[in-house]
Amino acid sequence: MFGWLRRRPPARDIPDALWVAVLQRYRFLVLRPADERERLRQMAGELLAAKEFHGAKGFVVTDEVALSIAVQAVLPVLNLGLSWYDDFVGIVVHADEVVARRTEMDESGVVHQWDEVIAGEAMDGGPVMLSWRDAAGMNAGTHEAYNVVIHEFIHKIDMRDGRADGCPPLPPAARRAWLELMEREYEAFREQAIIAERFGGAQTWLDPYGAESIDEFFAVACEAYFVAPERFAAEHAALASLFDGFFGARRRA
Repeated sequence: MFGWLRRRPPARDIPDALWVAVLQRYRFLVLRPADERERLRQMAGELLAAKEFHGAKGFVVTDEVALSIAVQAVLPVLNLGLSWYDDFVGIVVHADEVVARRTEMDESGVVHQWDEVIAGEAMDGGPVMLSWRDAAGMNAGTHEAYNVVIHEFIHKIDMRDGRADGCPPLPPAARRAWLELMEREYEAFREQAIIAERFGGAQTWLDPYGAESIDEFFAVACEAYFVAPERFAAEHAALASLFDGFFGARRRA
């Protein structure tokens, strides 16, 4: 599976038919400008050459599965470079969501354990885990901008400085400005999500999972920024401008 990509220039190793099939699966990729799609193809080939895909519990990672994940994963780093993903090699793909056992000790020293159903997980310095059903777009539900691949790879960007805090590695002054805006936007979103859940208020357009923590809000906001950029810019103009400056993205008018 994609072994030959490691022996040839990646941009020439993705067959046209496979590339077209993958693009047609994701409307937000088809709508990217032609020059960006070509750069995505080039960088997706480079990522495929650099990473190792593993199917969990018998799941078969086909060329289409691997390329589908790769092209979504490189979208956030299209203008940053693949070096942002150089802290890991493995990408583990499950057929569907999985149940993860969680353990946490509270401030009183009491250990709590619970099961959590997850569609993806990014480990600091370790692999990325993804559900293919979600990566393929089959679990999007009512959230227009849902994208588990972008979500988990944004976590990877966030954690490059060893902190999952909703801010990528930045110089001190830029970091302060970033977190000031991010915290303000997060608190407003969290309040909206609480009102929707507890008091029947209007549902949030962004996935309410973003209300869990500021790092989850960062990942959820980036899903929308890349998947539905026009609406995101209309509803979160300040964040869109912040992300433009970091990701170097070019939104269509």
